[in-house]
Parts: sequence; C-alpha cells; structure tokens
Amino acid sequence: MGGNGVLYPILGFATCVAFIYMSFGDLKLSSLPKGLSLSFVERNGSHFILDGKPLYVNGWNSYWLMAHSMDENSRGRVSVMLQAGAKMGLTVCRTWAFNDGGYEALQISPGQFDERVFQALDYVIAEASRHGIRLLLSLVNNLQAYGGKTQYVKWAWQEGIGLSSSNDSFFFDPSIRKYFKNYVLTVLTRKNTITGIEYRNDPTIFAWELINEPRCMSDPSGDTLQEWIEEMTGFIKSIDKNHLLTIGLEGFYGPKSPKSAVNPGEWASTLGSDFVRNSNITNVDFTSVHIYPDHWFHDLGFEEKQRYVSKWVRSHIEDCDKELKKPVMFTEYGLSNQNKDFQASQREQFYRTILDIIYKSAKKKGSGVGALVWQFLVEGIEEYNDDFGLVPWETPSIHKLTIQQSCRLAIIQGLNQQTGNLKQLCS
Repeated sequence: MGGNGVLYPILGFATCVAFIYMSFGDLKLSSLPKGLSLSFVERNGSHFILDGKPLYVNGWNSYWLMAHSMDENSRGRVSVMLQAGAKMGLTVCRTWAFNDGGYEALQISPGQFDERVFQALDYVIAEASRHGIRLLLSLVNNLQAYGGKTQYVKWAWQEGIGLSSSNDSFFFDPSIRKYFKNYVLTVLTRKNTITGIEYRNDPTIFAWELINEPRCMSDPSGDTLQEWIEEMTGFIKSIDKNHLLTIGLEGFYGPKSPKSAVNPGEWASTLGSDFVRNSNITNVDFTSVHIYPDHWFHDLGFEEKQRYVSKWVRSHIEDCDKELKKPVMFTEYGLSNQNKDFQASQREQFYRTILDIIYKSAKKKGSGVGALVWQFLVEGIEEYNDDFGLVPWETPSIHKLTIQQSCRLAIIQGLNQQTGNLKQLCS
C-alpha cells in the first residue's frame, strides 16, 4: 500500500476517462451533478435505517482517496472512482481518514496537522456527497501502513514520555491515549473548507471506524483492548452523536468464546480481540468482519476455502441475529491473485458466495446488512494496488455481479435510495 501521489501524463488520464465513459455512458467530469441532500443513517436494533426505512449496503474500499486528492492534477481520478461506484449502484465507500507521520502525513506530529492534506480529505467528502456516496472513515491503523499505532508509540518514545516501546502500548499508555483523543477531536470537529460543514454534522459520512483491524497480542485475554475500545467509543460519542460507530474488527473470536472453534486457527484466538465481547460495547452501533481466506489458510484449495467462508459469514450473522442484536457489515473481503491455483473466475465465485448470504439475510430481515469489497481502483493508480485490487469494469463478470447485488438489495428496500442511480440502474 501507499504511494507518493505520482503525477501521470494527461494522455493516461484521458484514456482512463474514455474507458469509463464507454463502460458507463454519459460521464462528464466537467459537469458533475449538483450536491445531493443526504440524511444521517441510523440504527434500529439489527438494522440500518434511512429516512425511516431499512437500508442495506453494497459498497467498496478505496483506501487511497485522501492520498490521491493531494494534487489537483490527480484528484480527478477520485471523482471518477466515486462516480463509477454510484453508476454501479454502490452506496458506501470505506477509506482512510488518517496518515500519521511520514510522507504527506495528515498528522505530522501529535496535534500538528498539514492543512493541505486536510483539504484533500475535505475534497473527498465533498465529492462523495456530490455523487450520493456515503463514506465509512477509519481513524487509525493497527498496521504500520500510513503510520498506524506504531507511529503513535514512536512519538511518545521520542518525547521521552512513552511507557514502552511495544506497539501495543498504543492501547494502554495514557500519553498515547491523549494523542489519539486529540486527533479524534480534531477530525470530528473539522470544518470542511469546501462545504462549510463540520465533519460531525455531515451526513455524507456513513459512520466512523475506530481502528483498522485492532490486535493487542501482548494481552491475549482481551482486557486491554476491551478497555481501550470502551474508552474511545465513549469519547467519540461524547463529541458526535449524529454518526454510527464501529470498531473495525476482523471478526476473530477470543480464547473464552464458545465459538473459538470457528476461527481459522488457534492463532486467531490469541490476538487480544473477541468479536462478540468487543462488539457488545454499548457505544458500538454495528459490527465489522473481514474475510481473507488466502491470508488465513495456505494449504487449502479454493473449494475448501469457499466452504469455510460460508461458515464464517453465517456464524457472524448468527451472532448478531441472536446475541448482539446489532447489524453486521463485512467491511473487507477479497481474494488474492497470488494464489498458486488462482483463476480469474474464482473471484466471481468467491464474491457471490458472500453476497448471496448477505442477500438472503437481508431478504428475511436479518442482521447481515452489507459488504464492502477490497478493493476497487481506476486506471492509472497502480501504486495503490495490491493482490486483491481490481478495476471493476475491466472484469465484466464482477461488474455485472456488483450491479446485480446493488439491485437485489435495492428491491428489498423499495428502491428508496436518494441518488436516483438505483432507480435507473435496476428498472
């Protein structure tokens, strides 16, 4: 992951736009639709509610939106991605609202921000609103990419106030907790320089994600992470009562969970997280789960992975139907093209397995409310790609499946989307 916002030739960008024009029809970047009026998404039990009606989500990840909005010559691709998502009937995009330390950081040092990068995030939110796309904004990374908890620990250590050099001190060091709270406060109360709306008051933001894939392996009991989540979710809700909030969990069960056998291996119960225990915290509005069988299993064939994925997805929907009584979103799912037995057709099968279960849950008014594929891109941004990424219109079967899922969910909710894209797409 990552990239330095490299500029690309005008010809390359023109080719990108032309390709999407041929795929989606009348796409005019110079004449974007007027700002769309959005309402806040709410929760009622195990359902998302929009304007009094249930909402189901088909969406995607493009973590790179802020990074690629830094330069006016490259940010057009962000608009292309958002409009293309809307044209496929997608309604939510998950992306990073962090870049801590390092090159073109949003937070240069604790409490010090680069206004130019903040204005790039302003642009992402404003553009999403123009296209009727809501954003799930993640606030920090457990991984080292884009700084993450490692950077916070470095800052405390460099200032001579850190209790430990362990990355997990992010969760228990009072000084680091203070750093993070200050960051959260700054982001949530940020006034968008384009729209004039504070982030906490902007319904374009679907929800906040506390941290991407939290793990605290130094305390496998889970107590340290549980306490941190309780404190930070309470802090966020004290600032912003408008938006939904999720943790960003991978979905692993803890060592004391009766469902630990569902984990992909014993290692998964030693990471300091527990899907049910963590998600049961009062201020957590909906649960999150990731699906990466390629990372979890190295000795299983594709069909065996498919069977496991089906079991994994159904298990978490069951948790939320019967115990948590909260919505569950599968906020990352992907199939690597680096597998030894990889065939392009497997991605469609893998995606369909997940999307079919979501659809069946939604149809019977269950807690499985949506999924976000990892990850979609546009042409010309190869530096942000990985072995899971794809340009959807370059793979007709994926493009068709994505639209099909958008329409299936829209029909369940009565085509009541505000953008009008679904009404046209699915009629």
